Amino acid sequence: MEGKYDALKTEKKWQEYWKKQRTFAFNPKSKKTVFSLDTPPPTVSGKMHVGHAFGYSQADFVMRYKRMQGFNIFYPFGFDDNGLPTERYVEKKLGVRATSMSRQEFIKLCLKETKEAEKELIKDFMSIGLSPDWNLHYRTIDDWSQKVSQRSFIDLYKKGVEYRKESPTLWCPKCETAVAQIELEDKQAKTFFNDIIFHTLSGRKIIISTTRPELLPACVAVFVHPDDKKNKKLVGKELIVPLFDFRVPVLADQRVDLKKGSGVVMCCTFGDQTDMEWYMAHKLQLKMAIDKSGRMTKIAGRYAGLKVKEARERIVQELKDAGLLTGQEEIVHDVKVHERCGSPFEILNSKQWYIKYTDMKKELLAAGRKLEWHPSHMRNRYDNWIKGSQWDWCISRQRFYGIPFPVWYCKCGEVILAEDSQLPVDPTSDQPKKPCPKCGSKNFTPEKDVMDTWTTSALTPMIALRWVDDPKFFGKMFPMSLRSNGHDIITFWLFRTLLKGLLHEDKIPWGAAMINGWVLDPKGKKMSKSKGNTVNPQKVLDKFGADAFRFFAASAKLGEDTPYREKEVVSGKKTITKLWNLSKFCFTHLKDYKPGPKPKLTLVDEWVLSKLQEVIETATQGFERYDFSKDKSAVDNFMWSVFASNYLEMVKYRLYGNLSSKKAAQYTLYKVLLDVLKLFAPIMPHVTEELYQTFFKKHEKKESIHLTNWPKTSKRNKEAEKAGDLAVEIVSAVRKFKNHAQKSLKEPVKIVIQASSNDRELLEKVLEDVRAATHSKIVFGKASQIKLDKVKLDVEFI
Repeated sequence: MEGKYDALKTEKKWQEYWKKQRTFAFNPKSKKTVFSLDTPPPTVSGKMHVGHAFGYSQADFVMRYKRMQGFNIFYPFGFDDNGLPTERYVEKKLGVRATSMSRQEFIKLCLKETKEAEKELIKDFMSIGLSPDWNLHYRTIDDWSQKVSQRSFIDLYKKGVEYRKESPTLWCPKCETAVAQIELEDKQAKTFFNDIIFHTLSGRKIIISTTRPELLPACVAVFVHPDDKKNKKLVGKELIVPLFDFRVPVLADQRVDLKKGSGVVMCCTFGDQTDMEWYMAHKLQLKMAIDKSGRMTKIAGRYAGLKVKEARERIVQELKDAGLLTGQEEIVHDVKVHERCGSPFEILNSKQWYIKYTDMKKELLAAGRKLEWHPSHMRNRYDNWIKGSQWDWCISRQRFYGIPFPVWYCKCGEVILAEDSQLPVDPTSDQPKKPCPKCGSKNFTPEKDVMDTWTTSALTPMIALRWVDDPKFFGKMFPMSLRSNGHDIITFWLFRTLLKGLLHEDKIPWGAAMINGWVLDPKGKKMSKSKGNTVNPQKVLDKFGADAFRFFAASAKLGEDTPYREKEVVSGKKTITKLWNLSKFCFTHLKDYKPGPKPKLTLVDEWVLSKLQEVIETATQGFERYDFSKDKSAVDNFMWSVFASNYLEMVKYRLYGNLSSKKAAQYTLYKVLLDVLKLFAPIMPHVTEELYQTFFKKHEKKESIHLTNWPKTSKRNKEAEKAGDLAVEIVSAVRKFKNHAQKSLKEPVKIVIQASSNDRELLEKVLEDVRAATHSKIVFGKASQIKLDKVKLDVEFI
């Protein structure tokens, strides 16, 4: 252990060692209790970002702790590489468009590029010190994942949970695909509330307010509230739509908001959820003014072909010119946008596949209550999502790259499913094994849509546990122990996985869920490339090392959004340096030591060991509650304040000399340092491995510190703690006295201690250690110079 600690060199060395030695391999033959983790497969659409490094590190703390607790760890790692983000990543990287080539050509490009990207991503995730079994690896586009996903579709179709229907569908014009309600997020935007004049047939003016005048050509009715005294006389009449001069009926409905605008509302197909409800409830005409690419259709007349924004501006201007716009109010409101591209969605009528779940709300809420949430308040997000769900899950996507539906259609209307032996299947190139069971035809139309990527990601437990193909293994391993993910994907991934677990196996897929927060920028703002406030994790690792970054990740309470604080990473580096130098000192004094039975210890030895028990209790309780920040704080404080600053200073004279108590000091040194390394190991795995391998391995006989047993607690020695605390209080006061006088800490002094008989009795048991640490002569008597909690002191230089 010469010189300074080289974090980058050491971390890379142990990462390669763990992989080569398969240190963290799952043992299917072991009789140990299994603890398994279902961790989110990161999207293959670029590099690991700081949020990945933060969240995955926190999950890894728990898995390393559980491994040291003696569990047989099942910790797979996968990549999500079959969805729209991957498609866009390939298009951007290669400067191509999926629409400019055949589907098969584009799929080949995606498969090639994702494999290359995954190699780099694996390096990224290994570089932060994760400890999965890298041989338990899956890709959500590989043949096995496709088989599981298609098998899931067939199983749910046969159970009557899936259906195909032409109906109003959430649609992203930019991505040109259907999206699910869960894929929408709120984004604040400025717009105008436009007061537009409609006319009755007799010429009376009726004001209708809207933020979407471009939907006037799709207006199919006007609604008023049945209790609206002012406007209910309009019910049964017709109004003329401005600029387009066609008539629409005036109808009554309770869903009209009396406090909004004039109380008269136009219904267009479709502007929002209420428009859809009115369309279905009143069996209204369907008029589509916007197409799948986000342009106006033929029914828009002279505005046909314009983009939505362009049409809105033109229509508003022409309303003004015609005297049909009585006012405009600029407003800021929440607009639902597609979370993948940030574009506002439209509601179009199209044929899509759905999974039915809105009739399962009670069952889903009950499942949420059975799941153990860490932190517990995160269940509120899940509950609120379930309660607010209005749409079944749309699972079909109009994309090129993804997992195909295992479906063909016969002209007679029959839906033909692939057989299990055919999976994975591509209906655009494969054929059913048998003729149509209804009409005997062999001519089929393939389903060309692909499945939403979340329909596969929601099956990660089934993918990892060899669902159906290995029923014995699956039966043993399912449900899994733990799900880890960020709070932003509770409604995306956790909900959908739980839903599929219930639908397929009638079980919640895990016993517990740990939910991590986000890393924010140093000012507490959400990071984004457009704002230029992102933190590159690789640059942080190159500068400080993975253990220092993990130290920062451990400083945050689980579930909390945490500003990136470089000073906390720097603190981690300082802790690593201190641990390194401390260990070098200890190893020097343990060269001739061989672990054996516990010798007779001094009260100061008992004091530090008892203090250590308190730390072990705190750390263990913290990890059991998924509060790893307790472990980090407790061990860090103990190492600096108790072990290094006080215990070592009080026992140096025993270590350097040939006193009979030297062996007791060595025993204590060995025990405390080893346990400190173990307590730090889940958070800072590299430096603790280096120090363990340097000295402890030859005595402990375990191949890695991460395969050793977590420290166990024993009974605390309250008498030793009181005596040691008194000694530390006196030593600290004398050091402060010397520092204030600008004297060396080795400068000899005389100390007069005034103490109660009980405290004096305790102090006499540790007096030699206090004398050695303060370089002093000590007498008991009256004192008044320095008042401490338990005693008074007089101190003078000799």
